[in-house]
Amino acid sequence: MRAGVNALTAIFVVGVLAGLALTPDGRAWLRNPTVMLGDKAAASAPPTPAPVAAPPTPAPIPAMARVTPLNARLAQGPLRIGVFGDSMADGLYAGLYRDLQDQPNVSVAKFSQVSTGLSRYDYVNIHAKTQAQLDEHPVDVAVMLFGTNDAQGIDTGGVVHMFGTDGWKAAYAQRIDDLVALLRSRDVAVYWVGLPRMKRDSFDGRMTLINGVVEARMRALGVPYIETVGLTSNAEGGYEAYLPTAGGRRVLMRAGDGIHMSMAGYLRMSAPVAARLKRDAGLDRPQAAAIPASAPPVSPAA
Repeated sequence: MRAGVNALTAIFVVGVLAGLALTPDGRAWLRNPTVMLGDKAAASAPPTPAPVAAPPTPAPIPAMARVTPLNARLAQGPLRIGVFGDSMADGLYAGLYRDLQDQPNVSVAKFSQVSTGLSRYDYVNIHAKTQAQLDEHPVDVAVMLFGTNDAQGIDTGGVVHMFGTDGWKAAYAQRIDDLVALLRSRDVAVYWVGLPRMKRDSFDGRMTLINGVVEARMRALGVPYIETVGLTSNAEGGYEAYLPTAGGRRVLMRAGDGIHMSMAGYLRMSAPVAARLKRDAGLDRPQAAAIPASAPPVSPAA
């Protein structure tokens, strides 16, 4: 009985093979039996290596228009300063306003908005917003402070780059470059202020990463960068809510969230910004008033 079954099985197999030999697909299977075995054969085949994504190409340094020096602007009329950024920039504006309120030919205006940044343009597109603000209220100087809301992924048209990755750094750098290019195209001098020391180590690390990207772009673009980490750290370089003033008195510099500043803290941050603006505008020199009002304007390059 077993011999008969084996004989019938052999006849059946020979018949199947003969039938396969008569068809193109069958002949292909005979040459490579794994072609038509489906998932089981595919599972036994060596896996195809996944394509390796190429590292992002660094953003080229854009050709930037030259802008009119601050001392020449002041010779032509009042110097209009705008502060752009997030909630941290709100406080910086308050400090800068107080620092410069005694300058008769200088005005300071607030263009910042809480809960905004350069990462989530799907929420508020800062580039478009800044363009609209400049259309409505032209300025001569833009003081920038962004970052406290930017430890998030960046969507570059269907591709989301996770925070801290090379793709994220490249995308964030590109948004910085585009923003500076927009401002300079309007003959606006740009000054960028870095983020302060933060209380939580994890958050401080994220802000340090952002500061690193921003500072590198400012060097590449020739934009003044005002660092504030040292100003807002204790003698050991760490976070401390109370810091000594120049007179040695310890003053509360931080808000309760360990992120924002008290008014004294914002004045601490705005002081070097005001000093730099005064220096570039010639306001720290007694002879500044001697600059003739008929000084020829310096036109930005095309």
